[in-house]
Amino acid sequence: MWPFCRKGASGFSSSSTAEDVTHGIDGNGLVAIVTGATSGIGAETTRVLASHGVHVIMGVRNMIVAQDVKDAILKKIPTAKVDAIELDLSSIASVQKFASEFNSSGLPLNILINNAGVLATRFALSKDNIELHFATNHIGHFLLTNLLLDTMKKTARESKKEGRIVNVSSVTHRYVGGINFDKINDQSSYCRWFAYGKSKLANILHANELARHLKEEGVDITANSLDPGAIVTKIFRRQRIVSGLVNTLGRVVFKNVPQGAATTCYVALNPQVQGISGEFFQNSNLAKASSRGKDIDLAKKLWDFSMNLIKPQDTQI
Repeated sequence: MWPFCRKGASGFSSSSTAEDVTHGIDGNGLVAIVTGATSGIGAETTRVLASHGVHVIMGVRNMIVAQDVKDAILKKIPTAKVDAIELDLSSIASVQKFASEFNSSGLPLNILINNAGVLATRFALSKDNIELHFATNHIGHFLLTNLLLDTMKKTARESKKEGRIVNVSSVTHRYVGGINFDKINDQSSYCRWFAYGKSKLANILHANELARHLKEEGVDITANSLDPGAIVTKIFRRQRIVSGLVNTLGRVVFKNVPQGAATTCYVALNPQVQGISGEFFQNSNLAKASSRGKDIDLAKKLWDFSMNLIKPQDTQI
């Protein structure tokens, strides 16, 4: 990462690590769900939260890899509480199954980190006939949040502790004009990078509208979004040219994984974020999303559109 990194108002910068932004914080008694927790910033977020006493549930597609991640954490932190439940965010049925299994466990839920995602894949439709980026990066997390919200509300009410919902977005949201809901599945106008960027814009709009709903309801749960920064992770593995550039220039231009997970851990656990909702973060500091990311009308349209997509399901918002 660039050697000259100015600290922001929080006291942290782009060079701060997840360990730095959570130093001295006691997470004992808290329960968190982290999606996409088997690699990259998801795995690091899981490790760091667990190291602070948080009971982390990994939402993962590959249970074998999840066990490896869990074993690696337990090897270094024998007292860590880490479990895994299978989750494919591109499948509405899988999201429902995950939520049902978690809600039936009787565990409380203090923190939900919507981290998993796919990047710049070729055009494909999910099992529910939704463009894959939009289905995985947005709709899956939208539905998951929906189905877990009652548990989070109950936890916040009974524990008297603020609940936190964290959507991991991307700076790429700045480079898309908006979301044309009539052309989500239109292959003729498909561009893999724009499709990814629009799904990341949706992450921000979802958090903002959810924050508005929660505030109106008077619930002690915050919802925020963030850009983790450019990071060398496996999300680039399907992009040969990009992957080559990342591996070549990564040490100079990109963040490493501990730095990439910092903003997620900061928003999820740091007391400086207490009471802040409907905001966007970068480098473990408050930042400004694009004008589209702050578009209230677009956020409401996305909410209604998303609700209609999951309408046949048993929703709770």
